[in-house]
Amino acid sequence: MEKIGQKYNCPVSATLHLIGGKYKALILWHLMDRTFRFSELRKLVPEATPKMLTQQLRELEGDGLLSRTVYPVVPPKVEYSLTDKGGSLRPILEAMFDWGTKILKEEGLEPNCSMMVDTSGCACNKKK
Repeated sequence: MEKIGQKYNCPVSATLHLIGGKYKALILWHLMDRTFRFSELRKLVPEATPKMLTQQLRELEGDGLLSRTVYPVVPPKVEYSLTDKGGSLRPILEAMFDWGTKILKEEGLEPNCSMMVDTSGCACNKKK
């Protein structure tokens, strides 16, 4: 794992490098409160192709934001969860969600995305 400080001196640039991928913030958001298998993440981020989702997950794992657990069973079982470092992004992701919600509402739009899904079993409530 490459140290982020070797590449960036600006805190904002360093943060954007870690979470700025096309689907990284969504992936991190969904992993905030529970562990998911790849197929479950695919359903939560349907706009990501399997290849792109895999790439984003690998980058997040490489940066130490999530952990990947492989179970020795047939068929293979792989689960993704946040590390402590990944969990420390919660206030940033929540602030982004709140700010984006405010902007959309100012433009007369209602937020409607996978971040609004309650992943505890019911797909009817906001996650927060």
